[in-house]
Amino acid sequence: MTHTIFIDGEAGTTGLEIRMRLHGRGDLQFISLADDQRKNGSARREAMNAADAVILCLPDAAAVEAVAMIDNATTRVIDASTAFRTADGWTYGFAEMDAGQRAAIAASTRVSNPGCYPTGFIGLMRPLVRAGVVPAAALVSINAVSGYSGGGKAMIAEFEEAVHPHPFRAYGLSLKHKHVPEMTRHSGLSRDVLFAPAVGNFRQGMLVEVPLHLLSLPGTPTIEAVHAILCEAYDGSRFVEVVPLEVTETMTGLDPEGLNGTNRMHLHVFGDRQGGQVRLVALLDNLGKGASGAAVQNLNIMLGLDEGTSLV
Repeated sequence: MTHTIFIDGEAGTTGLEIRMRLHGRGDLQFISLADDQRKNGSARREAMNAADAVILCLPDAAAVEAVAMIDNATTRVIDASTAFRTADGWTYGFAEMDAGQRAAIAASTRVSNPGCYPTGFIGLMRPLVRAGVVPAAALVSINAVSGYSGGGKAMIAEFEEAVHPHPFRAYGLSLKHKHVPEMTRHSGLSRDVLFAPAVGNFRQGMLVEVPLHLLSLPGTPTIEAVHAILCEAYDGSRFVEVVPLEVTETMTGLDPEGLNGTNRMHLHVFGDRQGGQVRLVALLDNLGKGASGAAVQNLNIMLGLDEGTSLV
């Protein structure tokens, strides 16, 4: 069976990455618009309503406008913007998040693709909140660094065209980053997280870190207990792997580009047994599991296909 696909915003960073991953698929037929029709409302409306599945790679306001153009009950939508990530009626597209999440995605016609930073944070934190190791009312901080491709065309140009680009830059200094509601809600926390993002002078790749004082948590959990909870949560997972403690204990550094080009995510538990502290760190490709890879995974699930098709 062939499924018709329309990517609205296919010329953008995420759209291009999705097309690259789906290239050569014989089970998919793409609806494409000529360059001069990509912003034509009538042409976009017709394309979206003719497709079995639509992937929106648009700014938030444009994504909301695009969804309103779909006037049938069968077209399935995956939205890569932040517009619907905490919206009622939309399924959050992190298949590994809970035991029933994959089935929810498969049954949904409206799926919000997770953000890159939230994927790493939720992957680390949700199992611990669910297990009661981290209280829902805990005050949690996130330190993270991403490649500059996460900022879209403007930031890519800023870094790649500059004579002396910044090696590293902190941003989100107002503490009002748009990912905060998404990270808080889908991690199971009841208080807004404190998010400290940064961008580095590398194109793609990402580290998302959550430091925790074990002595401040109920029952003073051990490093082994924290690791075991994560291992149980992702046991048998195809794309999310919890790195063994015996491996992390030998590591002296972590390369944010280590999983580039893949849809995989590695979760690490680094600890200090004497000090009762852990650094939980997620490694992923911000354009892979953090964006286009996740979109392809969700598309496969929604169409009833093997979720790993076109992904590594």
